[in-house]
Amino acid sequence: MRPFDHPGLLYRDVDEFLAATVPFVRAAVDAGDPVLVAVPGEKHGLIREALAGAGDRVEFADMAVNGRNPGRILPAVLLPFAAAHPGRRVAIVGEPLWPGRTATERAACAVHEALINAAFEGREASVLCPYDAARLDPATVAEAWRTHPEMIDGGERVPSGDYRDPLLVAEAVNVPLPPPPAGAAVLAYARSKDLAEVRAFVRRRAGVLLGDERSRELVLAVHELATNTIRHAGGPGTITVWTEPGLLVCQVDDGGHIGDPLAGRRLPPPSGPSGRGLLLVNQLCDLVRLRSGPEGTSVRLQMLLT
Repeated sequence: MRPFDHPGLLYRDVDEFLAATVPFVRAAVDAGDPVLVAVPGEKHGLIREALAGAGDRVEFADMAVNGRNPGRILPAVLLPFAAAHPGRRVAIVGEPLWPGRTATERAACAVHEALINAAFEGREASVLCPYDAARLDPATVAEAWRTHPEMIDGGERVPSGDYRDPLLVAEAVNVPLPPPPAGAAVLAYARSKDLAEVRAFVRRRAGVLLGDERSRELVLAVHELATNTIRHAGGPGTITVWTEPGLLVCQVDDGGHIGDPLAGRRLPPPSGPSGRGLLLVNQLCDLVRLRSGPEGTSVRLQMLLT
């Protein structure tokens, strides 16, 4: 078995992007390996054209849509693709971070990139992660050296001297959440009978801003988190809701500790309902940030305002 391979790619223009990604894809296609290209949709045409007829043997996913929340990339994009091809080595081009991502999104992407190493450990897979080094800020590019064992820069592949244990790196790059603003709406809950009030509290604040469907999704996400508080953390918990430019933000805090860094990012278990709460939350929300330790857990949800 060839070991899992997870290089980062620094490119500065379209030519450099194609010069690295197209040979990577073509080599996998020629070897008969399943290939997934998960990059922002505007790049699909560039890669298809460069691959000519070989593009028909490649699966494409729009990372700007499927990876809007970096927390759903592993359980909804990368791991399902690998699971669909058991016993075979898969090749993936994954670009979760592009210019225009907010600081909060960039931090979530760094966590995702670190956790790829843990999620794919021991699997037959190669995952190439491009970074637009010409337009991304230097701090973001520096993070890539921490989350990838090797980097490709200027066509040369070199070991990353900054790479460390992925779980430790994931914790280090998961920057602290800023406190909710003064005056944000807050609701405390502690028991199962409080869940109806939890749902009503979120619905009142989300309905006008998000519309019916998106409001229902946020209510369901918060309900799942509050239920986890009561079942696993023993309660109590608090819900805080506020708005930021273009966003509705909802944070759930409790005294529990989520010890699994991949919670909410693994494929759902084949049977039984357990282990699906955080997974569902990642699917429903536009961004999810989770901070957990012995002092408690905070889960911050963001929904784009329509």
